[in-house]
Amino acid sequence: MAVEEGLDDQYTQDGTVDLKGNPVRRSKSGGWTACSFVVVYEVFERMAYYGISSNLIVYLTKKLHQGTVTSANNVTNWVGTIWITPILGAYVADAHLGRYWTFVIASIIYISGMSLLTLAVSLPSLKPPRCLETDIENCKKASTLQVAVFYGALYTLAIGTGGTKPNISTMGADQFDDFEPKEKVHKLSFFNWWMFSIFLGTLFANTILVWVQDNIGWTLGYALPTLGLAISISIFLAGTPFYRHKVLTGSPFTRMARVLVAATRKWRVPIPNDPKDLYELGLEEYAKKGKFKIDSTPTLRFLTKASVKTGSTNPWMLCSITQVEETKQMLRMIPILVATFIPSTAGAQINTLFVKQGTTLDRGIGSFKIPPASLGGFVTISMLVSVVLYDRLFVKIVQRWTKNPRGITLLQRMGIGLVMHIIIMIIASLTERYRLRVAKENGLVENGGQVPLTIFILLPQFVLMGTADAFIEVAKMEFFYDQAPESMKSLGTSYSTTTLGVGNFLSSFLLSTVSHITKERGHHGWILNNLNASHLDYYYAFFAILTFLNFIFFLIVIKFYVYKSEISDSMKVLTEELKGMTIKVADQEESRR
Repeated sequence: MAVEEGLDDQYTQDGTVDLKGNPVRRSKSGGWTACSFVVVYEVFERMAYYGISSNLIVYLTKKLHQGTVTSANNVTNWVGTIWITPILGAYVADAHLGRYWTFVIASIIYISGMSLLTLAVSLPSLKPPRCLETDIENCKKASTLQVAVFYGALYTLAIGTGGTKPNISTMGADQFDDFEPKEKVHKLSFFNWWMFSIFLGTLFANTILVWVQDNIGWTLGYALPTLGLAISISIFLAGTPFYRHKVLTGSPFTRMARVLVAATRKWRVPIPNDPKDLYELGLEEYAKKGKFKIDSTPTLRFLTKASVKTGSTNPWMLCSITQVEETKQMLRMIPILVATFIPSTAGAQINTLFVKQGTTLDRGIGSFKIPPASLGGFVTISMLVSVVLYDRLFVKIVQRWTKNPRGITLLQRMGIGLVMHIIIMIIASLTERYRLRVAKENGLVENGGQVPLTIFILLPQFVLMGTADAFIEVAKMEFFYDQAPESMKSLGTSYSTTTLGVGNFLSSFLLSTVSHITKERGHHGWILNNLNASHLDYYYAFFAILTFLNFIFFLIVIKFYVYKSEISDSMKVLTEELKGMTIKVADQEESRR
């Protein structure tokens, strides 16, 4: 027992330090203790974000009097910005301030945006007068000042998210030492439970907050998450003594650019047969900076030219093998990144067209009216249940056959999610076709009246979307973190948010393009303000085809993908333990016979 305690009290081996730059002991820092302070923030931050995004299309149409396409695009453009800005936050963290200080500064910006947004929905002078017209085209539009304040608050919040999102999850993962097998086990589960905490906040937002916004008022609906966010930031700061921090390693973009430039400038230079003839720093140099040496690999050989010695030591002419391999790792993930754009575009329909559909259906349960955005809560519930079942049941069963500590590979998990997205869009198309048929039978096409169908006919597409997220979203976050070089983890994490950003921008582009094309030459159009006269069923069918073609592209991409080597032997240790357990169980069964 004393020996185990002595081992636990050792300094971490992964180059982490405290806030002052001193090495940290494993027993007094990191682990789930530190993660608990980090996770609390994420619960409240997601509550704030989804409290806005889930019901934003309703606010834009009912309070700011915007049309279907305009409001949907404004939602997806804002959400796209929310998920794109983390690239900037990752750069600042890796190159200048570190993850902790980048997060602290960004969280102050975030809460400033939330506070301004609460004012924007509260003060009568900052929103147009109430309008009871059925056709919003007849309602008074928001003034330039009102629009500027509202969107200024939204995009201030987006800048804050850019600094918090790529660093908070990465900080959480950093609390586990890759070189210690027990901590590696916890790290393998971290991203599942991280997503669990995210969707706890999301569930509250999609149920309680959207009901408060629709029935009590937008002021309280925005003030509650603002207060929660302030409390969670305080809790995060209280956990400061327990955190482990990665040593700054400089701008990843500069290092990657140097490799690309050096390789291009030496494109005619032959690569030596012996990797030892390539340029590399000594181990002591990497130890000083808390970095890890990476051996040369045969993939993307053109980039290897950057480390060929030609006499010049200019960093834009000569790069170390490790620097080249880091660049290779980031570039190898780009095709996978591209393959996740379309699923993110399909997912963007949850807070836009799916919610808009809900406003046309019967939302009553007795005297209680279900807010259309609250169906997003079923995405959350489905996600929570699926993540727990996956982590506690599916992984343990599959491990027996695959001998993989994760059960199945991250790309296999992602692929299952992609298949589910195809099924979701087919179901959404068939459901919408049924809704339109009932609207026509009841003479509700022209007047856009409420269709005599329960809002719960939309439930399957929401529930399946949550299950799909348990596969693709968790796998995506873990994949881009896991496959990124140790010195570029924040940038790797920003890949997983970038795909959501691009997906939302693509949603805006596709919605505008399809709406415009289908209205040309006197045609009625697929997406109108009156959904009963629209053809969202065609639009969803188009998405089903798009997601299928994307899945084919994904299968081609993963065929050529090469997983990076582990920096420690902890995964090998875990794999060997699994094999040992399997052999032991087999021997026990044999002895019973």
